[in-house]
Amino acid sequence: YAWEFIWSRLPDGVDNPREYERVWMSAFAESVRTAVDLIFHADPVLLHTVVLSLSVSATACLVAAGLGLALGAWLAVAQFPGHRVVVLGLNTLLALPSVVVGLVVYLLLSRSGPLGSWGILFTPTAMVIAQTILVLPVIAALTRQLVGDSLRDGGDQLRSMGARPIACALLMLVHDRWAVLTILIAAFGRAIAEVGAVMVVGGNIDGVTRVMTTSIALETSKGDLPLAMALGIVLLGVVAIVNLLLGLAQRGHGSALAGVR
Repeated sequence: YAWEFIWSRLPDGVDNPREYERVWMSAFAESVRTAVDLIFHADPVLLHTVVLSLSVSATACLVAAGLGLALGAWLAVAQFPGHRVVVLGLNTLLALPSVVVGLVVYLLLSRSGPLGSWGILFTPTAMVIAQTILVLPVIAALTRQLVGDSLRDGGDQLRSMGARPIACALLMLVHDRWAVLTILIAAFGRAIAEVGAVMVVGGNIDGVTRVMTTSIALETSKGDLPLAMALGIVLLGVVAIVNLLLGLAQRGHGSALAGVR
């Protein structure tokens, strides 16, 4: 589609690298203008898509955080046969393809599937389930590493006070809460940038399950590259704003603690 877009804007018989560069820059400038226009005019379709993207990804991260933080903390202190195999499997799931997650959830929620009676396929709920499965290994694996490293540095003092292993792990999560926030930000970025799973289980239905990434995929397939790139710019801007707000909160918290002795 990209090459078709370029060829459609080149004069006949032109085979000049500078002309290719000019067309690319023109397309990028057009994308930026489209993005600014969509934001400036508060396009209702865009606003609905952004809100749905944020709500689905945030809900998935919250659910995955409740499970992943507990699982990661437990794996950091647990001792049982096959522990290394479980950790290896968890780390392998970090590369879990999103389309595979979408396919599994689709088979579970389809009418012929074991959970078909729920009737939630092609709904935002199905998208939340898919994204939760996708980001759960990320949170669990990074939490296990964080807690394990923290216990190696300061776990002896807690154990000398009589704290049980799981209590030590949970206390380390509280102590390193800003590092935990960084893990959750990484999981949120993985969720909101995901397209394969939500496309499969959501169906990309206009006004119902269409999110930013599936909108980008749709416009790309239609050949409207400037609009697709404009949506990508808006998506990056939204994620940047979320990260900026969290960063300001973290900095303000650190400044407040700096004066406490």
